Amino acid sequence: MSDFKTLKFLDKFNGLFERFGIDYVAMRRILQVKLTMDQRRVPTIFTQNTAKKKQDENQFIKSLWIYGLFGLFLIPFILLGDNYLFQMSITFGVVMFIIMTSMISDFSTVLLDIRDKMILQTKPLGKRTVNAARIIHITIYMSFLTGSLTAIPLAVSLFRHGFSFFLLFLIELMVVNLFIVVITAISYIAILKLFDGEKLKDMINYVQILLSIALLIGYQFVARSFEFVDLDVVFQLQWWQFFIPPVWFAAPYEWLLHGNNSFYMIAFSILALVVPFLSIFVYIKLIPSFERNLQKLSNQGAPGKKGHNKLRSMIANTVCRSKEETCFFHFASLMMKNERQFKLKVYPSLGFSLAFPFIFMFNELREKPLSEMASTNSYFSIYFAIMMIPSVVFMLQYSGTYKGAWVFITTPIQEMSSIYKGTLKAFLVKLFLPVYLVLSAVYIGIFTYKVIPDLIIVFISACVYTMLCFKALFNGELPFAESFEVIQQSDGWKVFALIMMIALFAGIHFVSTIWVGGVYIYLILLVGLNFFLWKKGFSQTAEPK
Repeated sequence: MSDFKTLKFLDKFNGLFERFGIDYVAMRRILQVKLTMDQRRVPTIFTQNTAKKKQDENQFIKSLWIYGLFGLFLIPFILLGDNYLFQMSITFGVVMFIIMTSMISDFSTVLLDIRDKMILQTKPLGKRTVNAARIIHITIYMSFLTGSLTAIPLAVSLFRHGFSFFLLFLIELMVVNLFIVVITAISYIAILKLFDGEKLKDMINYVQILLSIALLIGYQFVARSFEFVDLDVVFQLQWWQFFIPPVWFAAPYEWLLHGNNSFYMIAFSILALVVPFLSIFVYIKLIPSFERNLQKLSNQGAPGKKGHNKLRSMIANTVCRSKEETCFFHFASLMMKNERQFKLKVYPSLGFSLAFPFIFMFNELREKPLSEMASTNSYFSIYFAIMMIPSVVFMLQYSGTYKGAWVFITTPIQEMSSIYKGTLKAFLVKLFLPVYLVLSAVYIGIFTYKVIPDLIIVFISACVYTMLCFKALFNGELPFAESFEVIQQSDGWKVFALIMMIALFAGIHFVSTIWVGGVYIYLILLVGLNFFLWKKGFSQTAEPK
């Protein structure tokens, strides 16, 4: 096995790990195995992708350039001036938002992994050692992510504000990473303690949605802490800012570099130092409870209620046009319901789609009363709800139980298109439609029944958009037929480009409102386009081999 550079770096801190009761030699060996396995491609079946991946390729490392692009958005805040509290509150708000969402969607499966317990529990290893290996494993990858995101802003900060600013920025980024990992772990510990079996797995997914929404709302609170007065940024102190971590991490710049010795700057700075390390201490104390309750994830809950099955059958018979399509609608619905890895990666995007439209409306309400907003076109913010579609359609190719894809060969399928139609319709009904209906009910309450035609246009646009995402992201692969470990991170640019396409749908819709009857003409054209795409869009789908 390779002796990774990250492990050589950790060797310098082996004494620190030993002081916390962690067997460093054993932890290092576990990490070495985990990092080696991360580089090995698990063989997949039924993949139609002709591009061969090398065995030692790490797809996560290859995807880091995308985070480097995101990091470019931080540069203006670094260069903005010398109002460090404002600049770094926004900077840390963005950094923590991106890292936390990646933690929730990509690394929760590592934190909640119980597969290695059967091997490690038979060895004379302390629970602290096993949990430390799990945390360090995640932290290594998050450090790569953070480095890619902030490498250029760090360099800019060095030349713009000097070495002291750069060093403080670097130290705080390391503390932020540890803080995010530990806080997420403690949240999962609380959920593991309170729930059991299938209900526990569902609650973890609900917590992911809530965390995603909380991140968005928290980011809004960071922005609300500042007001622009005569082109100058003024900090508006409020009691709730003591619960906003980005403000904590921005305060040391004002205190140490600008000499602002006010009570609030010192208090925020102390929170930035004490809370992360206190959370680490709390997590270490909770490790035994975490290990005991983690086993609950392997428990099976009671079977689903028959009423739910009848409702699903009724919906399937309504939206599907053949028995084969109905069959794969049920199959995809069950996969999306029971596939824990799929839900861990997809559900945070549902939270974003639900939260973004509300955040937009709240921003509008700051400028005008609700009665005045009802007469505007602010209902176009519901287009934010379809931002989830590209990422979810992309993830429909993958599964933690991908080896079961032999079912596509053994099943006497007459039309391959039935597989894709059933899967995409299951996604629209099971994941997109609930979010859309909740938002629609709120929008009708605010903008009255006059927006119903526009809401129908948004839904038909979502159906058309789903087909466009399918054509762009499915390269002949069958649904749920590939391992999550070989996700094509290089296709991330396609997802980003497809998200940009949402503006095109919103723009055409907006233009249609200018003319009398334009909305209804656009609706008719959309219905025709949707019918054509769902009728002819599967003509080149792959045959199982």
